Amino acid sequence: MSRIGKLPVTVPAGVEVTVADGSINVKGPKGELTQAISELVDVTFEDNVITVKQSEDSRNAKAIFGTTRALIANMVEGVSKNFSKNLLIEGVGFRATTKGNVIDLELGYSHPIEHPIPEGVSVQVSDNVKIHVEGADKQKVGQLAAEIKNYYPVEPYKGKGVRIVGDYVRRKEGKKSA
Repeated sequence: MSRIGKLPVTVPAGVEVTVADGSINVKGPKGELTQAISELVDVTFEDNVITVKQSEDSRNAKAIFGTTRALIANMVEGVSKNFSKNLLIEGVGFRATTKGNVIDLELGYSHPIEHPIPEGVSVQVSDNVKIHVEGADKQKVGQLAAEIKNYYPVEPYKGKGVRIVGDYVRRKEGKKSA
């Protein structure tokens, strides 16, 4: 049995939880999220506590047990206080701007890159090089940050590129001239 799956999820004040027909709906001040629940687990909500139990003792049920609990905990945390990622752009002439629900990146290519911002996620750009991605859905926030980073990952010699703040960037030494 999963150690994470056994832990109950406490629901803070101001967050509404509805469990019905194979799905869970969590609504809070920062948004509303819905997640499908596998038939291999049972989810109950009583006294501001969500508990997850295995409905059968199979290998697949054990595998999905902890994952379901972690997804529900992330939903509760996301609707009460948003998840966020910060990105930093380094390089001469590299910049970012937002236009409506599109982020426009100029990363040294011959053309600007226009990337759509998914629904439920907000992006703020400051100083043309600092990008702040925020939203209630942890998966969408992380996915958008990773997609922006993958347009120009940090290269190890000069350090140019898009990095997620807090990630370690391995630097290399250049060639030695004789």
